Amino acid sequence: VDYEVWNPETDPHLWANYSASDCGGKEENKRRLLDELGLDVDPSAPLVRMISRLAEQKGFDLVMASFERMLSFGIGFVLLGTGSPQIEEFFRSATEKYPRQVAALITFSEQWAHRIEASSDIFLMPSRFEPCGLNQMYSLRYGTVPVVCATGGLRDTVHEYNPHSKSGNGFTFRDYDAEEMLSSLRRAIGLYKEDPQAWMELRDRGMAEDHSWEASAKEYRDLYERALATRA
Repeated sequence: VDYEVWNPETDPHLWANYSASDCGGKEENKRRLLDELGLDVDPSAPLVRMISRLAEQKGFDLVMASFERMLSFGIGFVLLGTGSPQIEEFFRSATEKYPRQVAALITFSEQWAHRIEASSDIFLMPSRFEPCGLNQMYSLRYGTVPVVCATGGLRDTVHEYNPHSKSGNGFTFRDYDAEEMLSSLRRAIGLYKEDPQAWMELRDRGMAEDHSWEASAKEYRDLYERALATRA
């Protein structure tokens, strides 16, 4: 991840900048986003976001099959993306049906991508397969807790929250199934609502991770050096 571009402390697209040590700006971004999109959601309620190409690979069949149940959890939902006409139409209709709870921006906008990232509490990415995936790393950087299907690059970067050891950086499910996805989302929402301190620690832990190009380059260099040492 390019931390010059994806940095909540300096991001010029945001209404308010913030950091892991002072997340007040994230709350301000959320208030502004809800106002801009006309969502009548309590600012203390969890805001779930999806920013993605609208394709079945990204798990939208699971989301669409269980969307009303998701909304019954008392969330706000924001979508940004374009793709399949059928998926686009589903979310246009959802926005018309639930105008105070759902906002769907069927477009791509760099500014809105950054603003939605900074304003959301939970990032949902139930991909059927995901060779790499960058969205979850943007979310960790911006203090948006990921809920993902444990596949490919998502499995490598998002680790299940453990309430006993206070470890992990998100919530995962292994089987590509709507009930499994809802269960993971319910766990995330439960922690958010019932234990705000644990939620903040989880959020801050993700923000402290280093997924920068520099960190990746160092890992590759160390790997090559170990390989050369083994051959020698």
